[in-house]
This record gives sequence, structure tokens and C-alpha cells, in this order.
Amino acid sequence: MIDSLAFWLTQHAALAPLWIFCLLLLTGFSIPISEDVMVIVSGVLAGSVLPEQKELLFLAAFLGAYFSDWIAYWMGRLLGNRLSKTKWFSGTLSTERRSAAERFFARHGFFTLFLGRFIPFGVRNSIFMAAGAIKMHFGRFILGDGLSCLIFSLIVFSLAFRCGENYASVYSCLSSIGYIAAFLLVVSVVSLIIWKRHVRGVTRRNVS
Repeated sequence: MIDSLAFWLTQHAALAPLWIFCLLLLTGFSIPISEDVMVIVSGVLAGSVLPEQKELLFLAAFLGAYFSDWIAYWMGRLLGNRLSKTKWFSGTLSTERRSAAERFFARHGFFTLFLGRFIPFGVRNSIFMAAGAIKMHFGRFILGDGLSCLIFSLIVFSLAFRCGENYASVYSCLSSIGYIAAFLLVVSVVSLIIWKRHVRGVTRRNVS
């Protein structure tokens, strides 16, 4: 998937940063486009066929991911419970997820945004939507989310960039992809375990 996407973007090199930015924005609407994959593709392109656009590619990846979170936040803030009643968003902002997110925000504050950044499977967007739904101050949201998004983008983009630089060497490229996959897997699994335990705790309290 990454290879085919990178090839397509290479064929449209002049507009690659714009395409990446726009595709990432769509993730804010819970459209199933992998944010992680898009950042990886950006780094690979920057390190291989589009080194002259590396700054633009990074900005496209970072700002696309960042602003998609703003979209999720404002959808949660403006539409609130109505989102959970629609078929498209019922899973993303279910009553259970919103309740868990509210308690997590109350207990851990900014850490919730760091945690959410690294959890895939729709949980990431549900946390950002919940931040809007509970009317978290937008200034606090963009500060906490901006920092976590910057750290995430820098790490993943840098590892993917190294892969792109070593694209001619299959072994080096595979090693770099392995580092990226291992990093994302470990952080995602740990974050998901923390989240699942919290959700179970909230569910038990609601039942009792």
C-alpha cells in the first residue's frame, strides 16, 4: 500500500504536499485514511525522489494531521450528542467512548491528548471529538495536541526519511521500516491497553 501510494504521489510530484495535506484533513471526518501511513509516505518521498520538497512534505504531514484534529474537535463541540446518533459517527463518538474520554480528561488532562495521538482504530478521533463535546478550552486543546502531533510527526517522518534516503539499499530501507513499525506498534499497543483498561473501569462504574 505504501509503495503504490508513494508511486502515485511521485507521478504527481509537484502537488504531492498538497495531496498529502488534503488526504490527512479527511481523517478529521473519520474517513478511513491512515494518518500513520500518510506521514510515512511523506518521509519516504522526502528522502528519495523529492528531497527538494522535504520541508513542504513535512509541513504537509504535520499540519494535515494537526488540522484534522481541529476538525474532529469542532465537530464534537458544535454537534455534540448528535454525532453519536448518526450512523457514520456512532462508533467514533459512542456514549461509552465519550464517557471514558471525559473521565480521562478530568483525571489526566493534557496526557489524554498525547495518549490519543498514538491510538489508531478510530479511538484517536473519538478522543478529539470528545474534547470538543465537553467544551475543553480550544487554546488548551491546540497547545496540547500541537505538541503531541509535532513529536509524533518528527519521529515518524524522520524514520521514514531515513528509509527514503536508503531506498537503493533494500536492507537499509527494510531496517528503517522495521524501526518505524516497531515504534508505532509498541506505542500504539501500550496506549491502547491504557485506554481499554480505562474504558472497562468506566463501564463497570456505570453498571454499578
